[in-house]
Amino acid sequence: MIANKTYNNVINTIKNIGDKHHQIATVTTGDIFDINLEKMEKFALMHINPVNVTTQDSGLIYNFQIFICDLVTEKKDWTTENYQSAERLSSEQQVLSDCLQISVDIISMLRHSLYQSTDGDVNNPLYFLQGQQTLEPFTERFDNELTGWVFSLGILVQNNFDACIIPASSGGAGE
Repeated sequence: MIANKTYNNVINTIKNIGDKHHQIATVTTGDIFDINLEKMEKFALMHINPVNVTTQDSGLIYNFQIFICDLVTEKKDWTTENYQSAERLSSEQQVLSDCLQISVDIISMLRHSLYQSTDGDVNNPLYFLQGQQTLEPFTERFDNELTGWVFSLGILVQNNFDACIIPASSGGAGE
């Protein structure tokens, strides 16, 4: 029997994976412009941006953009030995490195692990990651020096498209 997964199931699973990661302080969802950058105090941030859902013969593919980002700090007394650029002494390289590793961790958790199973069995996944991911860096994306990586996820879930349980009056609708 197929246990159809809803949008809420998929979003909550991705959020739970982010919440379980020890380097992610905040997990949000919605349009990228919904991030409350002025009031948010805890970074690194994982933001889930829903893109669309595609139907398959026996499933749905939920497509998301995932942002993993953190704040870059700058110090006037940093030297080139501390960070990569004498022209722009900042923690940008370290933030990119950390956020890339977190991104790879999230992909790994969805691909090959018990984190996405309800019974802890790695051979009994509920969600299947579609295709390969391309991770794209961004710097100074917002007004507060936010830096990190963005990547797309396509998550396949089974769906039997059972017409018998639709909350509608029975009978033909054609005219």
